[in-house]
Amino acid sequence: MSTIQVSAFRWVPPFAQGYVRDLRVRWALEEAGMAYGAALVDQQLCASSDYRRWQPFGQVPAYRDGEVELFESGAIVLHIAAKSEALAPRDEAGRARVTAWVIAALNSVEPFAQMVIQLKESRAEALLNSRLSALSAWLDGNDYLEGRFTAGDLMMTTVLRELVNSGTLARFPILDAYRQRCEARPAFGRALEAQLKVFRDHTPA
Repeated sequence: MSTIQVSAFRWVPPFAQGYVRDLRVRWALEEAGMAYGAALVDQQLCASSDYRRWQPFGQVPAYRDGEVELFESGAIVLHIAAKSEALAPRDEAGRARVTAWVIAALNSVEPFAQMVIQLKESRAEALLNSRLSALSAWLDGNDYLEGRFTAGDLMMTTVLRELVNSGTLARFPILDAYRQRCEARPAFGRALEAQLKVFRDHTPA
């Protein structure tokens, strides 16, 4: 069994498949070339005291590697990035920039994206469009946020891809091309297939 374990749902409804947050961690591990195993959970197990000692809020993903136990996808991805130059440069300034982009994805873009997706909130949509415009301007003429693929691109892509079905991202062709470029990475394909295979294997009869 792999030393690294990542918690993941055994099954979710089709609309959520491919979007559950363990995908971020799977992708990071694939980019880093680090083997892992999925610790499959359901709602009942997530509510248990044992699981809550691993993930206090009863969510996924949670992570353990024999030395470290973590929860929250951003923290886990940054932990993996600290171990792999595939996700962050080794110099302090470069690592700090990657950390900033991971936090930006989670704090400056994702909250507004979720409000628009889940609540159809018009004020949030205006704020989201403002953030997306700024991000588009930053990426204009660049393949990645910092000149090469990093954990920041990984996190930003997982946020942006949730805006595809609504048509929001189509209004920002630079961002949509960026998302597609990141999703074309072989590690993303392996991570996505690993998540979807679990759901296929555990589809309720």
